[in-house]
Amino acid sequence: MATSLKNLSDYDPKRVPSAENMSFGIVVSEWNNNVTDDLLKGALEALIKHGAKNSNIEILHVPGSFELIAGAKMMLRQHNPDAIICLGSVIRGDTPHFDYVCQGTTQGIAQLNAQHDIPFIFGLLTTDNLQQALDRCGGRLGNKGTECAVTAIKMAAINKQ
Repeated sequence: MATSLKNLSDYDPKRVPSAENMSFGIVVSEWNNNVTDDLLKGALEALIKHGAKNSNIEILHVPGSFELIAGAKMMLRQHNPDAIICLGSVIRGDTPHFDYVCQGTTQGIAQLNAQHDIPFIFGLLTTDNLQQALDRCGGRLGNKGTECAVTAIKMAAINKQ
């Protein structure tokens, strides 16, 4: 379903398991921090809302979205959480750099999911302009960070079964 037809923050809270006994890692890009700070805020609010303890949430800031992959590996090695949320924002520019960063990051996070026994949640906004990113980090289309946190809780619960 296209994002324009769905608010990223809309979900049924009754269908989300308790995160009380779960631990989470959040790796967030500093690039486009006017967007990624709000993604992080949405993720943290959702995790806490569903019972996660602050002491069970580790946050790692990395320079850019491409570094989410290495940051997620470091998070796994250092903290061994039940799920890792990767948050970033890449906004199309005038060069093909956008395509390389988006493709590489997407493939890297997919590879982490295939290689490890915990879920790595893909929270990379890939937008054509700043307004599209702002719409998806707490604006009119909700917050992708919230959606990622809910996904992390659900996938961690499935993995624990």
